[in-house]
Amino acid sequence: MTRTHTIGPLFTDFYELTMAASYFDHHVFDSATFSVFIRNQPMLRSYFVAAGLEQVVDELNNFHFNDCEIAYLKETDLFSADFLSYLTDLRFTGQLRAMAEGTIFFPNEPILEISAPIIEAQLLETFILNTIGFQTMIATKAARCIHAAKGRPLLDFSLRRTQGQDAGNKVARSTYLAGFNSTSNVLAGKLYDIPLSGTMAHSFVTAFESEIDAFQAFYKTFPDASVFLIDTYDTLEGARNAARVAKHMQQHGHHLIGVRLDSGDMTELSQQVRAILDEEGLPNVKIFVSSGFDEFKITDVLARGARIDAFGVGTKMGVSADAPYLDIVYKMVRYKDRNVRKLSSEKITLAGEKQLFRKYDPNGFYAEDTIGLRDDIIEGTEPLLETIMENGKIVAPIPPLQTIRGRFKQNFSKLDDRFKTCKKVYPVHLSTRLKRLQDIV
Repeated sequence: MTRTHTIGPLFTDFYELTMAASYFDHHVFDSATFSVFIRNQPMLRSYFVAAGLEQVVDELNNFHFNDCEIAYLKETDLFSADFLSYLTDLRFTGQLRAMAEGTIFFPNEPILEISAPIIEAQLLETFILNTIGFQTMIATKAARCIHAAKGRPLLDFSLRRTQGQDAGNKVARSTYLAGFNSTSNVLAGKLYDIPLSGTMAHSFVTAFESEIDAFQAFYKTFPDASVFLIDTYDTLEGARNAARVAKHMQQHGHHLIGVRLDSGDMTELSQQVRAILDEEGLPNVKIFVSSGFDEFKITDVLARGARIDAFGVGTKMGVSADAPYLDIVYKMVRYKDRNVRKLSSEKITLAGEKQLFRKYDPNGFYAEDTIGLRDDIIEGTEPLLETIMENGKIVAPIPPLQTIRGRFKQNFSKLDDRFKTCKKVYPVHLSTRLKRLQDIV
């Protein structure tokens, strides 16, 4: 039996299954609530962008062990026949509450909470951390690049450097969610209806007798969608060759979209190439750049006066090179009829089922957040966690990616620029009732 849409419950750490088996043997079946949040960490992140919820909902909605998976667990000779029979009939029957994808949030704030019979909730831990953690990490990195580009289009060029096929697809989705304009990943374009982008490689240019021949060949194949890569030999001569072909295209009713730089001093070269194109009467031909860009390099070249119209952002964004992991955790906060918390050194958690409340200033910008109990009422705030699944059923379907993308744009516009760098910490408080609960648990 194969899976076509979900990865299945074996995508978990082994100890989730051993704990589940022991819960089963000792009749530990009551409901537990687990809360997901990102700890404060010494990394260059002052905010996060929620991503990955769609995949979580898909998995929970289809959660079950198929015959092949049960057979594999039987082969380990570690689990009883009764436990494996129990797993055969297991489905997700609990509640999922979460903030919407595209929402901006901050360290220690609850991203989602799972309330379900403890075996169901326990088996989901690794999958949820992997899914929410990775996609949130990438969406956050992409948002930082968007901010640095100051309105210039960004193209996802990361596929060949991401860590695996699934990562490449999720990077494309997460970056588009956070405002990227397109992706080079054709499969992701099909899966998520993301616009595609791409130009040519240096190998294409060197396959022809001359650079001019390469540009002419490409233009004839794509007369209204050509961007020429001009740094294979000499960048400035490449710009002149591109201009010659562009003027030939104009005579036949077509227009060159742009040229791409992929090496060298991007600031100086973009200025020189812009001057050549303008002198040739081609002010509308755009300059695209690629090669090692992320928010830091984008900020640097623009500060030095680069004449760049769009950025192809690849490796450093696709692997979140400066911060390649998030300290995201999944912690039990309530079991049966009692609130619970962890008191380990430097890893203390907050007991109780929670809600996150956001307050806005008179201009509509985020003012402060309050982490409270689920049944708190805090006047003048917006609660951010909503019920997505109840009794194992979807009650709030995930909207289309375009809608999520619009939500992010709106969210990001409400975050003051002071908090988009790491120079100022956004204020997050605990409600009075949540504080009091910690003292009595």
